Amino acid sequence: MIARLSVTALNHLLTQNSWAYARLARFAGKTVRFEIAPFSFAYSVLPDGSLCNDDAATVADAVCLIAPSLLPRLAANDELAHAEIQTSGDAALLSEIFFLSRNLRWDAAEDLSHLTGDIAAERIVQAVQTRQFGPSTLNLAQAAAEYFTEERPLIAKPQQISSFMQQVDTLRDDLARLEQRVERIIKK
Repeated sequence: MIARLSVTALNHLLTQNSWAYARLARFAGKTVRFEIAPFSFAYSVLPDGSLCNDDAATVADAVCLIAPSLLPRLAANDELAHAEIQTSGDAALLSEIFFLSRNLRWDAAEDLSHLTGDIAAERIVQAVQTRQFGPSTLNLAQAAAEYFTEERPLIAKPQQISSFMQQVDTLRDDLARLEQRVERIIKK
C-alpha cells in the first residue's frame, strides 16, 4: 500500500514538473530500488517518463540505500545528506535521480487550492514559507530519532554501539590468545 501511495505521489510531482518526463523517458524500462529500512520500493520508468511500482523486480538497474536518519536532512535539502546515500548500479540513472530530487518542486498551493480556493491556498503557503521552522524541525527530528531508538528500534543507541564494539574487541583479543595457545600446543 505504501508503495502504491509513493508511486502516485511521485507521478503527481512529475505532472507538476512536466519537464521531468522527458528527462526520465530516456531511461524507459530501467528499474531503480530505494532501500529505506525497513522499507524497499522499486520503480520502473515507463516510456512516457512516468513511474510504475515494480516490487516484483528481482534485479534493479540502480539501488539507493538511504539510512532512516538521513530522511529529515534530505527533506531539509541538506546537500551533505545526498553524499551519504549509498548507491550502486547505472551511474547515469542515479545522476538523473539525484538531479530530479534536487530540482522537482511541489506546487502545494495548486493542490491546496482544490480544498480552499486559489487565494486562501496562496496565503496559507506564504504563511508557512515565511515562518521559521528551525526549532520545530529539530523537535520533529529528535522525536523521530527517539521513536526509532526506543519504541521501534531501527537505530542503535550510541551506548549500544560502544558496548558492541567493546565486546567485538574482547572477542578478537580472546581469539588471538586462543590461536597462540593452539599454535604452542601444535609445536610441542
